Amino acid sequence: MIVGKRIVFSDVNRVSIESFKLREPRDDELVVKTIVTAISPGTETAFLLGLPNTPRKYPIYPGYSNVGVVIEIGEKANFKVGELVASSSQHASHVLVKENETLKVPPDLSPEEAVFFNLTSIALQGVRKAQIDIGESVVVLGLGVIGQLALQLSLIAGALPVIGIDLYDYRCKIAKELGADYTINPNKFNVLKRVLEITNKKGADVVIEATGNPDAIPLALKIAGRYGRVVILGSPRGVTKEVNFYTDIHRKGLVVIGAHASLRPKFDSYKFWRTAREDQEIVLKLISRKRVKVDKLISAKLKYNEASKAYQMLIYEKDKILGVLLDWGE
Repeated sequence: MIVGKRIVFSDVNRVSIESFKLREPRDDELVVKTIVTAISPGTETAFLLGLPNTPRKYPIYPGYSNVGVVIEIGEKANFKVGELVASSSQHASHVLVKENETLKVPPDLSPEEAVFFNLTSIALQGVRKAQIDIGESVVVLGLGVIGQLALQLSLIAGALPVIGIDLYDYRCKIAKELGADYTINPNKFNVLKRVLEITNKKGADVVIEATGNPDAIPLALKIAGRYGRVVILGSPRGVTKEVNFYTDIHRKGLVVIGAHASLRPKFDSYKFWRTAREDQEIVLKLISRKRVKVDKLISAKLKYNEASKAYQMLIYEKDKILGVLLDWGE
């Protein structure tokens, strides 16, 4: 029996490492020895801090972006020992994964690139729901990891121009390097005025709200143009106040789209609505072919036993930190 290590949120703002025993795999399961995991900055820090619209029940075992090597297989699992695989597993040194929930990593992808498969697929399902037409203007509000990925996927979908908005110049700089046509720092510019200038006074055809801050949603509604779509991709951690539904939504004919990743179909894909597995397979190909670039999103890679430091960096150093990976190597 394997004795592994895993990360646990034992209480509000308390990150620990604990030992656990891994049972033997069933017929359709694999045992994976983890190489690297990616922290989901918005979701995991919100759960750690006990923000609104999170469980607030501890312990919590975080993580859903894991890449590792198969070291044991069940009798009916169609994998081989030694294969590099990705799964939506927690931050742990060893994980049990069902065969149908495991993805083979393309041979030309490093573990550090492949580990973005899940965060990219979350951004993809939000961009899909926007149903972007070639030449439509898209604003991405919030340029954290999910926002940066949504921005790149909007470019792939044919958006023009693509405008990134964030309070931090560092994030705006990365967005420009990844292809944004314009970036706006609200601390320096009037966002509504600038968006209207860029879009010839029309407003944005699509606004992707990726901050997770409920106070940002009124801005998202204001900068959307007539008949525009506002996609709520970041999970709002609280209640949005002071929305004038008459002027901001009703008079403009806006469509507001909830894009929580759990809304994807479980079994059958159809246009603009793909299963999580299909989205994950597609984004691994996009990353492999460099159509989605993730290298610039990695701000730090820390050993797993420095997980507490990693979360504190994500909470308190947003002006210089985007993505943080955890190294589970020996």
